[in-house]
Amino acid sequence: MASELTYRGGAASPSAGAAGAAGEYSSAKPACSKPLAWLPRAARYAAAEHRPLFALVGMLVAAAIFCLAAPSGSGPAATPYSSGRAAAVSGALTRFSVDPAARNPGRQFVAGKVPLGLKRKGLRVLVTGGAGFVGSHLVDRLVARGDSVIVVDNLFTGRKENVMHHFGNPNFEMIRHDVVEPILLEVDQIYHLACPTNVVGTLNMLGLAKRIGARFLLTSTSEVYGDPLQHPQVETYWGNVNPIGVRSCYDEGKRTAETLTMDYHRGANLEVRIARIFNTYGPRMCIDDGRVVSNFVAQALRKEPLTVYGDGKQTRSFQYVSDLVEGLMRLMEGDHIGPFNLGNPGEFTMLELAKVVQDTIDPNARIEFRENTQDDPHKRKPDITKAKEQLGWEPKIALRDGLPLMVTDFRKRIFGDQDSATTATEGQ
Repeated sequence: MASELTYRGGAASPSAGAAGAAGEYSSAKPACSKPLAWLPRAARYAAAEHRPLFALVGMLVAAAIFCLAAPSGSGPAATPYSSGRAAAVSGALTRFSVDPAARNPGRQFVAGKVPLGLKRKGLRVLVTGGAGFVGSHLVDRLVARGDSVIVVDNLFTGRKENVMHHFGNPNFEMIRHDVVEPILLEVDQIYHLACPTNVVGTLNMLGLAKRIGARFLLTSTSEVYGDPLQHPQVETYWGNVNPIGVRSCYDEGKRTAETLTMDYHRGANLEVRIARIFNTYGPRMCIDDGRVVSNFVAQALRKEPLTVYGDGKQTRSFQYVSDLVEGLMRLMEGDHIGPFNLGNPGEFTMLELAKVVQDTIDPNARIEFRENTQDDPHKRKPDITKAKEQLGWEPKIALRDGLPLMVTDFRKRIFGDQDSATTATEGQ
């Protein structure tokens, strides 16, 4: 039987009976090749000739090994960790979280309440008109809770004295600027309280909010209801406004601002809030701004007659400034757009208000009647049901409790200080 020949050695073909340099023939059985003997040669070839492909294959293999080796936390066969190791892993995962809110920590507290026991992260907040009456009280609250506050005010009606106590605070900054001119700032929230009847300022602030992704709160007014035919006024009431009246610039300016705000919300997906503010009083009001409460208080302190226009039967509702600030902050931090009526539903005629001022300052103060102004609303009272239900807000301070605080502030500013004010008042 012919033996099985296996050729070993040189590259040249063997010849019969030949041996030596060209190779040799053996009658031994062929050795079994190793199953993975080709891998080293393939690896060397890939490393030399196909380095990018080799690197890609290596990464894919490593990823596959990692996925197969990692324990699954969802199945029952997952290996339990000891309590110490589990805590360490949990902490590591928390530190390396890719939650979008973690990339901008100031934004994660824009809406909703902070869980009990956690310290609230300060926000960057812009307050236009922040040196004014309401704005300065809002700034006090924002700074007190740890926010970084930027006030933008042209000081046309605002006063530096209203916010001067924050100068030197690293979390406070004031810029003298008119919002009718564009400005670029990086903030998380914008409270737009600047009050001149110019929609350009509102447009600029809306554009800024859109550009930087900030939440925008517009402070509108009860004047959007005009001389209302519905009493009390709910937010769904569209109002009864004279578009060519002597005061219509203010009314229509605020109505237009509300329209623009909602257009930015619908068209640019901007987060917005709208507050309709009713008559507000308190310390830091402008003494001679023409509003009925400040007029009565200043006149009574100066021993002048209290000026009542018309028959004095017109009604208004008066809220203390701290109640309003609380409502604005709840609106900004909440999940509802609005509009919301923010006012005290307690209703007073002008004669009743004059009586409260007399009782607070000077019972002998005289009342002087004058011809009423044009387009003066006959009644004004907010329905705050929506704010109660959706914001959990309602005013706390009654007129007779808040008015003395305002009188103390006016007395200091009119007469210089508390002691001289008391002496001057008692001596007249």
